[in-house]
Amino acid sequence: MNDRITIRRAAMALALAVSLPTGTTATEAATVWSGASAPLATRWTDKVSPDNALPEYPRPQLARPSLDRPRWMSLNGLWEFAVVDGKSPPAFGHPMNGKVLVPYPIESVLSGVQTHADFMLYRRTVRIPADFLAGGQHIRLNFGAVAQEATVYVNGTKVATHDNGYTSFGTDITAALHPEGDQEIVVAVHAPVDSENIMVGKQRLTPEGIFYTAASGIWQSVWLEPVPATSLGQLTFVPATTLDAFTATAQVDGDARGATLHVVALADGKPVGEATGPADKPLRVPIAQPRLWSPEDPFLYTFRATLSRGERRDDVTSYAGLRTVAVRKVDGLNRIVLNGKPVFLLATLDQGYWPDGIYTAPTDAALRFDIEKTRDLGFNTIRKHIKVEPARWYYWADRIGLMVWQDMPSMPNGHNDRLTATDKARFRRDVTSIVQQLKGETAIIGWIPFNEGWGQWSIAAGGDLARQIKALDPSRLVDARSGYNCCDTQGDTHAGDIIDVHDYQGPGLPSPDATRASIDGEHGGLTLDLSGHVWPNTAINPYGGVKDRAALNAGYVANTAVLREKAAAKGVSGSVYTQITDVEGEHNGLYTYDRQVEKVDPAQVRAINQATIRAASVGP
Repeated sequence: MNDRITIRRAAMALALAVSLPTGTTATEAATVWSGASAPLATRWTDKVSPDNALPEYPRPQLARPSLDRPRWMSLNGLWEFAVVDGKSPPAFGHPMNGKVLVPYPIESVLSGVQTHADFMLYRRTVRIPADFLAGGQHIRLNFGAVAQEATVYVNGTKVATHDNGYTSFGTDITAALHPEGDQEIVVAVHAPVDSENIMVGKQRLTPEGIFYTAASGIWQSVWLEPVPATSLGQLTFVPATTLDAFTATAQVDGDARGATLHVVALADGKPVGEATGPADKPLRVPIAQPRLWSPEDPFLYTFRATLSRGERRDDVTSYAGLRTVAVRKVDGLNRIVLNGKPVFLLATLDQGYWPDGIYTAPTDAALRFDIEKTRDLGFNTIRKHIKVEPARWYYWADRIGLMVWQDMPSMPNGHNDRLTATDKARFRRDVTSIVQQLKGETAIIGWIPFNEGWGQWSIAAGGDLARQIKALDPSRLVDARSGYNCCDTQGDTHAGDIIDVHDYQGPGLPSPDATRASIDGEHGGLTLDLSGHVWPNTAINPYGGVKDRAALNAGYVANTAVLREKAAAKGVSGSVYTQITDVEGEHNGLYTYDRQVEKVDPAQVRAINQATIRAASVGP
């Protein structure tokens, strides 16, 4: 029963036998800022208001001039909103009747809209602080993410277009600004979801089973910041394989001719390395007395960087951890090594869905919660499942110390044979953009371009994408196909660094081969719903029902004990348990979907997890 769909159908009988109720609603309805009742409230739902919508600085790896005192202006909050037909151009200078709370997707209760639209307009006016424009400064308008296609206007002038629902973008809007007074920002969005072959992950307009509510429109933070005419758009630090230096690479906005980059590395506030060179070339930053990043010691270096061109300077701060990841033979078998030492990557599947914010965590504390609880339960890795998170999610993973398998959001499943050349080219382009955006995140140790063949148009395509990613980022592992034994376009790509099977309930114990290490990319999925803590009016899609919390604990411990006893000898380098929280119709989380109830005994789970990591991180 390697086909996951077959397993789920078979599991229905067991679910019925233990009488798992469906369609349960929350015992206490929470009212959100708009007056609407949340279908299912988290512990943070009532903390969100138009005055405090995700107020934290959204880009920790490029803070100007520093993360503890960034110079910026948040545009999160209430915007005017209208559903449109997508055919007529926006009418500028006219208020819209609707309201939406940015940056929550329009389908979410926190947005205040709570419905899907293929075409929509956002509008707001803003007064730019006079000091932002002092001394010839320019103004950049930044978007964390907009699903799917965004066209941005300032005072009626088109200033940017972007077509990727999972990557950030920004633009210099200085030339479009009025000399004084209100500035009008209008964002036109097209969110096709089901009607085009684009990256959508698990979003569906008719959610059921393992597919969930769509998340359309602006779903990550929006902000303004003053910058010099020539400024840093991105600054990436990649550890040297010798673990004694970083390679710094800058992306420059504006005229980069003759610009220089100066970087100082700091450990606990003290300089430990320095380098200067042309801004358009990689810069080696040596590190004295290196301290390595690992889940046991997630130490991060701070970088102060200055981009200089003529008399103008752009001062920013960044951070990164010093670590390497690779596949190496240990006791005759290919295994994953972190900083040269064998490590077992014990992960949970993390889909990043929220009952109140859908794709967007209600608060930064909520965003951090899932990562902290994963660590507290004794896991050392997260598989970020077919979704890209806001930059602050990776910041917390970097700081807290969880390794991350980063999936690419998939195109819709079930019709690989109908993908056009344009669809395939767009997917390749979007994969490149995601890798380039996240390349500096320390926690990410590997990329997964395809999950179970969803949107994978051929077996060869898995190998092609693996090679594409490896060329972009040779510093990390590439798992060309998670779950090659399931479900669309089944088959091993014989490419990348990892062999990956899915086995419910499992765990699977695939053997490494002559060039690749092996992992169980998904297993477990024990299902228990708790009345009052599940998504309403949704049938349960069980992988394997259990009757109560004691049975869930016993089942999890027994399942993981197989890895403790057998993984090292088999040469298995990691596993992914499904999953950290329930999501809509899936009730197989270690936490309920509302994050109100921990369904397992944390002491038991932590004990077996730590024992498994210890036993499986060394050769037989």
